[in-house]
Amino acid sequence: MCDKKKKKCKKRSPQAQIFQEKLCGNFKGISDPATAIPIWSAPLDDYIQGTFEVFNSSASTGPLLGTITSQPSATDLEIFPGNSQAKSVLNPTSFTITAGSGDSGTWCINLYKRIQV
Repeated sequence: MCDKKKKKCKKRSPQAQIFQEKLCGNFKGISDPATAIPIWSAPLDDYIQGTFEVFNSSASTGPLLGTITSQPSATDLEIFPGNSQAKSVLNPTSFTITAGSGDSGTWCINLYKRIQV
């Protein structure tokens, strides 16, 4: 806002909006021993929060390991066949699923980013 008589303007601080991004997909393990499958990654401080969910098919041969890397630490999810598990973390930077041959399932990620407007 400007005061025309005093020729001064007050600066408004920019408002932030929260942007949500949803990603989903399928995975299938193709090797034994089980290997980490990179699902998603982003630079540090790109996202303020993320919720990561993995479903392990009941046809899978064993448990899966989902690894969410965030600042300041990493979080592991152990998902048994026929089950799903979800976890929310602050400042996520990467997500992998470790699956062996014959393992399969689905994953979804909800990401939140603060954008100055």
